[in-house]
Amino acid sequence: MKTKQRYKPQGQRGLFDDELTAEKLKTKGKGKLLTGLSRAIDFELFRQPLEDALRKPRLTNAGAKAYDPLLMFKILILQRVYNLSDEDTEYQILDRISFRSFVGLASGDRVPDQNTIRNFREKLVALKLFEVLFDRFYAFLEAKGMIMRQGIIFDGSFMEMPRQHNSREENAIIKAGEGDTLWNHDENDTPAEKKRKANKKRQKDTDARYTKKGNKTYYGYEAHIKADAGSKFVIKCVVTDAAVHDSIPVPELVDERDRGQPGSGDSAYIGARVRRALYKHGIKTCIVKRKTRGKELSKNQKTRNKRYSKTRARVEHVFGFCEQSLHGMGSRLIGMARNAAFGLLTVLVYNLCRYEQVTRI
Repeated sequence: MKTKQRYKPQGQRGLFDDELTAEKLKTKGKGKLLTGLSRAIDFELFRQPLEDALRKPRLTNAGAKAYDPLLMFKILILQRVYNLSDEDTEYQILDRISFRSFVGLASGDRVPDQNTIRNFREKLVALKLFEVLFDRFYAFLEAKGMIMRQGIIFDGSFMEMPRQHNSREENAIIKAGEGDTLWNHDENDTPAEKKRKANKKRQKDTDARYTKKGNKTYYGYEAHIKADAGSKFVIKCVVTDAAVHDSIPVPELVDERDRGQPGSGDSAYIGARVRRALYKHGIKTCIVKRKTRGKELSKNQKTRNKRYSKTRARVEHVFGFCEQSLHGMGSRLIGMARNAAFGLLTVLVYNLCRYEQVTRI
């Protein structure tokens, strides 16, 4: 009986095998995106705000040195591009040449573990640095003349998260804004019971909310954005819980930089609150009208809606890119602060990818 011959690798490992593999990866799949970002963007742009906020005096030379904050920030960008967990991010950097090349790690360099990645992100959240970094790149886009100022567009997208299984009483308390009073231990609890309640409270998100849209129920948060109509870059992002109506964050999204521009949005952006905010900053209202019960739109209104929709539809490309190329807007994080940072990081990564696309074209 013949035994099956095992496959034997041909040849020996060469001195430049890693370099040759990296070159091939630049033209294959998602490696092209990472290579494009590295080519088009000088990430040193983000070093100063990171170092200024995270600088900590080193008292002795003992112990391992901290990782470069720019390297850690690039890991967060990489994590968001592929929508990876902290554990998966560590593994994929260890496993993939293209990942190590993007963040600036050579073969044999130490790779930050999942706890280091999580702790770094928590520091940026606590210091509200994601907003600073987003504004930093937006200022860069303005200096490059990338912001056309031919109009602004409003839109929102749900950031869904795993639904939590609470009782009706617990959900009522959370909805009333008193979620911090739940799952607290008392003096009579055993140590095991105290630990169980503490672990449960840590995993419960009392800031997320349910909402219904188009007969579909959503749970989590919503990212509201203002985009430049000419270039499709995101100018500003505000994150709320999912139950907040799209029109509520408009006064926070607009400012004096928008004066004299048309403001476009779908029929959700209605009401006196939106009209006052646009009027205050001299923004021309180009909101799509909706018909009311028992009253059809006039011919002129339908014509204007058609014209407005051509501009408004451009903002759909932003969230379309996030859904397809960034693997969706779903979030694994707990709490408003973390998810607000997640929304800002998402639109920052979108702007980075959009800038790479524009410069390449």
